[in-house]
Amino acid sequence: MLPQTRRALLHRIAVGQAEGRTPSLVGAVMRSGRMAWSGARSMIEGHAPDANVQFRIGSITKTFTAVLVLRLRDEGLLDLADPLEQHLPGTAAGHATIRELLSHTAGLAAEPPGPWWERTPGSLRPELSELLEEQPFRYPAGERFRYSNPGYALLGALVARLRGEPWGEVLHHEVLEPLGLIRTTLLPQAPHAGGFAVHPWADVMMPEPLTDTGEMAPAGQLWSTAADLCRWAAFLVGGDDKVLAAGTLAEMRRPASAPEGDWTLCHGLGLEVKRQDGRLLVGHTGSIPGFVAGLWASESEDLAGVALANVTSGTSTGTIAADLVRIVAEHEPRFPAPWRPFTDADPSLLALTGPWYWGTRSLAVHLRAGGELELREPASASAPTRLRPEADGSWTCLDGYYAGEPLRVGHAADGSVSHLDLGGLILTRAPYGPAEAVPGGVDPTGWHAG
Repeated sequence: MLPQTRRALLHRIAVGQAEGRTPSLVGAVMRSGRMAWSGARSMIEGHAPDANVQFRIGSITKTFTAVLVLRLRDEGLLDLADPLEQHLPGTAAGHATIRELLSHTAGLAAEPPGPWWERTPGSLRPELSELLEEQPFRYPAGERFRYSNPGYALLGALVARLRGEPWGEVLHHEVLEPLGLIRTTLLPQAPHAGGFAVHPWADVMMPEPLTDTGEMAPAGQLWSTAADLCRWAAFLVGGDDKVLAAGTLAEMRRPASAPEGDWTLCHGLGLEVKRQDGRLLVGHTGSIPGFVAGLWASESEDLAGVALANVTSGTSTGTIAADLVRIVAEHEPRFPAPWRPFTDADPSLLALTGPWYWGTRSLAVHLRAGGELELREPASASAPTRLRPEADGSWTCLDGYYAGEPLRVGHAADGSVSHLDLGGLILTRAPYGPAEAVPGGVDPTGWHAG
């Protein structure tokens, strides 16, 4: 990276460490699939952790658990619409679906009963039944978003049940080892940071216990490094067929339920989706006594920021991670791939391109390289809708407002394209024309002054 970029990144880390009153703070940037920068500051002048020092990552662990569940789905061992009871019987949350647990819409309690699970040994809850109250639902399943740590503990137990071995072992040989995340572990391995609590009203601190959370581990147990999390961010953006296909990662990155209004944060399947600084970020934040962590990635820029600190609270590592993305994007914007034409355009696809109208509302069909179609609204700043061809000659919309809707091509008597049927909306080549394709007909006098 350019010297001024590196200085701006290190300055952000230094400000975060000083203003956040954290013993140490390490940051890193993933660009184009690899760690492109790392830097750190600590309370000891001239001595700071590097990108190979482990920190606890708290709820970023959930992104790993979600990947294991999606692997089971892709192998046909479960469906996301299945109730938990079908694969993990005997819990008080049995009627919640796997999708609801992944997206925090199951309505479960935020925390397990009993003492603070993050600061007490997991041996206090040796059984799955002890992760939930007798009536654990705070809202009806599927009704609304409610973040739930026990929900992800149950997903980890589901993985263990279907694989026949502990969640941590499945994670190691199915995800960590194939991706080369050799410094991501269930328990700390040297070199690792110690976790500290800093007094909110005095510049003093004390150590936090480094607990093994047992059955709650899938919700927030993992230790990792800035370097490993850069590799993880590259995977979350691009996928890796050894672990999970790019298409499944794209599914995880989409909001699980349509956010309302001018939203800034929502959840996909195991991933958080965030709007900040005019860009769309995916990732997760983490907090566990003694540590806070943040990972945010921009798919469009193939860029991610990671921030790890060893303090219980007061340092917004999520904001810092997003700022690292912004700094690089502003100082060194990504060059787009050069435009190139393609020479094998299908004439039948070319016939679909150009402007179409639903009444007076304009849309446009674009043909992209490889025979892919996109549907755009020229008057809107929203992203285009991708269209997937189906065996019967229709297309299915994959994104945005029209996601899931079929697009069918209508033909005139001479075989030419006359109109498009977009889920019941009739699109014509001119506003309200031709008359026979427009429900309700068209005034025979046509367009006139009044």
